[in-house]
Amino acid sequence: MSANPKHNAEDYIRMYRQMVRIRAFEDNANQLYLSAKMPGLTHMYTGQEAVAVGICEALTAEDKITSTHRGHGHCVAKGAEFKEMFCELLGKEEGYCRGKGGSMHIADQGNGNLGANAIVGGSMGIATGSALSAKRLGNGQVTVCFFGDGATAQGLWYEVMNMAALWKLPVIYACENNGYSEYTKTAEIAAGSLTARAESFGIEAFKVDGQDVLAVNKITTELVERCRKGEGPFFLELQTYRYHGHHVGDINREYYRSKDEEADWKESRDPIKNFGKWLSEQKILTEEELGAVDSEVAAEAKAAVDYALEAPYPNAAEVDMHVFAGVEHALDYLAGGRA
Repeated sequence: MSANPKHNAEDYIRMYRQMVRIRAFEDNANQLYLSAKMPGLTHMYTGQEAVAVGICEALTAEDKITSTHRGHGHCVAKGAEFKEMFCELLGKEEGYCRGKGGSMHIADQGNGNLGANAIVGGSMGIATGSALSAKRLGNGQVTVCFFGDGATAQGLWYEVMNMAALWKLPVIYACENNGYSEYTKTAEIAAGSLTARAESFGIEAFKVDGQDVLAVNKITTELVERCRKGEGPFFLELQTYRYHGHHVGDINREYYRSKDEEADWKESRDPIKNFGKWLSEQKILTEEELGAVDSEVAAEAKAAVDYALEAPYPNAAEVDMHVFAGVEHALDYLAGGRA
């Protein structure tokens, strides 16, 4: 890890706290599922925190992101609050989508989050459309499209890359390559390199250590600035790792990856542990201060879970609300409404 002259100690501490917040959120979400308090499945982001934080730290509140089925980390890194997040997971009225989106469909318009999407690669068109809108309006906004390595097999990706390259759109395609497409090693299903696929469209592509939050932030900051100058689009392949299975019910992972592999990533390449060690070495935070951040975040998460568990469910009369988009709802959505 190396320091960025554009950052100060406060920036680094904020990045560390955000990574810890994502880890704490996922730990609590997993416990809610295991205790049968959360409906449906969820896909843990644990282990990939440096990607979401490193990228979103380079964005403004006005910049946009699109997310995936494994999207809690993106939402939190872009500014989502724990209470509304947990309420959404539990199907409660105060959730970002009034409890109707659940784990895989959280949108937070106020923070520039255009929404998570359970369809593999489903947000690629949305992100590209957002970038086209920004270019036509000339507002300087940049859109980051998060997706996994498995989504590179979707035809939509090639369609949007072609369009974005032709029109030089301000979009960054951020591929979180965690080594597995569901239960299969990426190397067994993806021929060639992922960066070469983007480069075939004339798109500059970069491969980055997704466990190093400073490296992720450095390249993203550069590409965001270039996007604002009209030099986009760009492609990032972020090499990372998910600690859990494909989803919370995927507990028998031995048949497609070894315990030794998991242990190696957790012990030697954990993004939070390594960044915390760097902060300590740079004398930005002491071990005690790092522990204090962890404790503060744990208390924040617990309070939010307790709040969400007691929060009310949506009124049954709302069953058709936001299902059919009339003019009133459409205008509310464009104005930044929550649903």
